[in-house]
Amino acid sequence: MDHEKVNILLVDDQPAKLLAYEVILKDLGENLVIASSGREALEILLKSEIAVILVDVCMPELDGFELAAMIREHPRFQKIAMIFISAIQVSDIDRLRGYEMGAVDYVPVPEVLRAKIKVFAELYRKTRELERLNRELEDRVRARTAELESSTAKLLESEQRRSMAIAAGKMGSWDWDWINGDWMWDEGQYRIFGVSPEAFDVTSASVQALLHPDDVDQFRKAIAEFNTGTRAYEAEFRIQRPDGEVRWCVGTAAATLDGNGRVVRVSGVTVDITERKRAEERQNLLAREVDHRAKNALALAQSIVRLTRADDVKTYVNAVEGRINALARVHTILSLSSWQGAEISKLIEEELAPYSLGGQIRLSGPEVQLVPATAQTLALALHELFTNSAKYGALSTRSGRLAIGWEVDGEMLALTWEESGGPLVRQPKTRGFGTKSLLASVESQLGGQAQFDWRAEGLLCRLEVPLTRKATLPAAEKFDAAIAGELQRASG
Repeated sequence: MDHEKVNILLVDDQPAKLLAYEVILKDLGENLVIASSGREALEILLKSEIAVILVDVCMPELDGFELAAMIREHPRFQKIAMIFISAIQVSDIDRLRGYEMGAVDYVPVPEVLRAKIKVFAELYRKTRELERLNRELEDRVRARTAELESSTAKLLESEQRRSMAIAAGKMGSWDWDWINGDWMWDEGQYRIFGVSPEAFDVTSASVQALLHPDDVDQFRKAIAEFNTGTRAYEAEFRIQRPDGEVRWCVGTAAATLDGNGRVVRVSGVTVDITERKRAEERQNLLAREVDHRAKNALALAQSIVRLTRADDVKTYVNAVEGRINALARVHTILSLSSWQGAEISKLIEEELAPYSLGGQIRLSGPEVQLVPATAQTLALALHELFTNSAKYGALSTRSGRLAIGWEVDGEMLALTWEESGGPLVRQPKTRGFGTKSLLASVESQLGGQAQFDWRAEGLLCRLEVPLTRKATLPAAEKFDAAIAGELQRASG
């Protein structure tokens, strides 16, 4: 039997499910309207007459329960049949919650939908027919009851301005009479803008004053587009609350036209997306920081490989591996602290780990937190000292002893390395690469000092480094430049 087609709104965020339901329902003889989010569904409801709404329970940002509550809150949508659909079996509690939110049925199996939709669609058509009969009756009564009509219209208008948003200040709705300029905000809209109904007079000028200066042009653009025939508009924008706080929002607006196609009213929904924006910014900052640190670590490793010198391949490989392992160990320490810094005692203990030396080493000093750049450079310097001592100094024999002490004097850290009990020490005629890299890293990278005293009973080394530094070059570039200078002086 021929009949007027009605609109069936299907709301689901998964394209595959939307396609499946579209196939199942295509021969119902009705118009199937698709929405992939709750926000898109609200926009469609503002612009179109809908007979039945099929709502997925599980959706991001605005789930089925929240969307149902917002729909039932608005007077225009009270009579629309709403059916919850889901690919999973929900609990009895969720089922009851759905009925509380205004659903007329819950259908977990798609095949059952066809019969139910037919029933509700036919009911909708009969309701529309009754509404038309009622309108004819109202037209006859209106001529005799002008006063009653005015009161009813005002009551209906007041009901239409009620809140569509219930998400604890995250969402709000508004209505703008395009003819006389009157605005109506619900409670959520006031909360988002950080004002109160008692103290804030909603006008086009006052609303514009709360917009971020960089986003005012969007407001003007939206007005211009509605004046030229646009039916709907959506944009992200910022507001600046009276207390100075800036909030991010997304707004959706739809126009109501009169019989001549002119705009008479604009209604919309505002969603506060500040937390999402902040999360995105934190994610972007973290990604940039990880990229920067990875590149810096790779550049340091490349510098070590390029500038290490050795008489044979095996010695070269051992030297490079040792220095890169030292860099990896300090990187691990810094990662565990979210790159806030590293304790000097932890740094020394990590460098000690490869050596099973029992009681040969004594540590003393207060807990000192090093910034990441200082920790990386000092770790490489300590590695060179440990490597040299294990090969030629106190740590090369069981009788050798090593004392490492440190203290803080203002903004400077002073570390003393004192060896004793090892082989007889003679001052080297030339500096090895390890010593050159230590001097370069401490003096050129950190702006500190490194002093060596080649005593016969054991090496005495004193390192002084600032606890804070202002680098003018990346760590890898300063390392390269400093070592290159040392090598050039040595060859000259």
